[in-house]
Amino acid sequence: VQLQASGGGLVQAGGSLRLSCAVSGRIGSNYVVGWFRQAPGKERELVARMSWNGGRIYYVEPVQGRFTISRGNAENTVYLQMDNLMPQDTGIYYCAAARTDILTAIASRYESWGQGTQVTVSS
Repeated sequence: VQLQASGGGLVQAGGSLRLSCAVSGRIGSNYVVGWFRQAPGKERELVARMSWNGGRIYYVEPVQGRFTISRGNAENTVYLQMDNLMPQDTGIYYCAAARTDILTAIASRYESWGQGTQVTVSS
């Protein structure tokens, strides 16, 4: 499975961005796709994740109500819509895929990673 993330940029606080993760290769319904972010000097942390079939959606508390993870109907693309962005959302955002939905809040559970896309939110 290969992933390619895009859509990052510079935005003012309160603005919106939509990240895209293009997924290719053999991916089954049991897979989980997650979005992680890594702020300078901090560890990579889960932001949101969903099962490839569209279920089992989870958000970490700081982004609940502001971020939406979804998958295009006829596309192998997973999106992360980010609204009401805050400076603390700044970081490099990565999408990743895990073969099984076990402990998928942990980065090491994901076998495939896309390159990161930078998100910078100015105050």
